[in-house]
Formats: sequence, structure tokens, C-alpha cells
Amino acid sequence: MTDAVLARPDELDEAAALLEGKPAPEVLAWASERFGARLTFATGFGAEGCVIIDLIARAGLRVDVFTLDTGVLFPETLELWRALEARYGIEIRAVRPAQTIDAQALVHGPRLWERDADRCCELRKVQPLRAALAPFEAWITAIRRDQTAERAGARAIEADRKFGLVKVNPLVGWAHHDVWGHIYAHDVPYNPLHERGYPSIGCRPCTSAVAPGEDPRAGRWRGAAKNECGLHTTKEQGT
Repeated sequence: MTDAVLARPDELDEAAALLEGKPAPEVLAWASERFGARLTFATGFGAEGCVIIDLIARAGLRVDVFTLDTGVLFPETLELWRALEARYGIEIRAVRPAQTIDAQALVHGPRLWERDADRCCELRKVQPLRAALAPFEAWITAIRRDQTAERAGARAIEADRKFGLVKVNPLVGWAHHDVWGHIYAHDVPYNPLHERGYPSIGCRPCTSAVAPGEDPRAGRWRGAAKNECGLHTTKEQGT
């Protein structure tokens, strides 16, 4: 894949300005028309991801969908995966790391996530994602600006220099109540862990319930100075 699209920042700036504040279906429609079969959606099965799958299906868009199966997902997440496929008649491809958990333990020691969470995320998420995105020109994400400080400056359409393609963020301007309003209004399947104190759900060993009043992402890598797995950070961009 070349970076021809990224060589035209003017197009991305114009698209971002055009789509700022526009409804999510309009952002998705623009991306589908612009990139066609070179557009994919990576879902982690969070509430936002379920909403995007619903929006894609409602619009009849032909978008490739995959997820990073790290080998340590919650059983509830695996059940939701199948429920979404059944509800919308789609296939959500599994993208897996090069090593199983056992194979990783032989090389890096057991429970790497407890000793070096960044390295574990790199092996089980970032590297597989990089390989999965290689055939595509643009990818859809479910990030919102209000989720973390790192995401506060995100735009609906932007260059993703870390992975060398275009990032499409249709829910970037949504708030928590927008997401759940859509889920309830359209009976969208979602992870039951959300009702058990898990507002943000990742891998089972690195996700814990959140107490009332805590930040919604306090349960991710609890006790560590970390709130991103590396998929949406720009450390490799030199910025």
C-alpha cells in the first residue's frame, strides 16, 4: 500500500471541515464512497463499536469488519461477537497475534501484562492491527473526543501516520448519552459487563470494574500510568 492519500493533507483537512458536526451516518457514507473496498472497521466491541456496526448495517454499507482477538477477551465479549454477527448478518473477522498466550509466555515469561503492559499490548494488539490494516486505505474507529485527553483533538477524518492510512471517526463528537441513547432506541446488542460496572472493556486481565465517581477508564490497566493500548496514540509519529 502507498501513502498517496496521506500525501494530500488538503483533502483530509477539507473533509474534516466538511464533516465536522455532521451525523455519524453521513461520515460513514462519505468514507464508504471515498474508499470503497479499501475501507475497514476495527471493533473492540465497546458500546461505540456496536453503534457503528448498527449504523453500517442500517445504511447498507459494504464495509469490512474485524476485531483483535487477543486470546484473553472476556467470555461476555465473545458472546457479543456472535450476537452481532447473527443480528446483522455479517462476518466479523478475527485478527490474532502471532503467538498464543502460552507461546508468548515461553518467550517473554508468564503474565506479561502484569510486568510490561505496553509490551503485551504491542504484541497482542498493535502489531496484529498493523498487519490487518496493511491492505486498506482507511479505517473506521469508535473513538470519542471526551474519552481521554489523548483523543480530545481527534477529527472526523484525519491522517493516521502511525499506521500509514486515513482514520475515520464518525462518533468523534458524540457523548456518552448519545451512544446509549442510540443503543436503547434501536435495541443494539451490547456487552452485559457494562451493567456490572465496566464502562470500558478490554482484555480480561487488564480490565476491572469501576466504582461510582471514578473516571470511566479507571478500570483499564488499574494502578498503571496507562490508559491507552497504543492503537490511537501517536508515539511513532514523532509528535
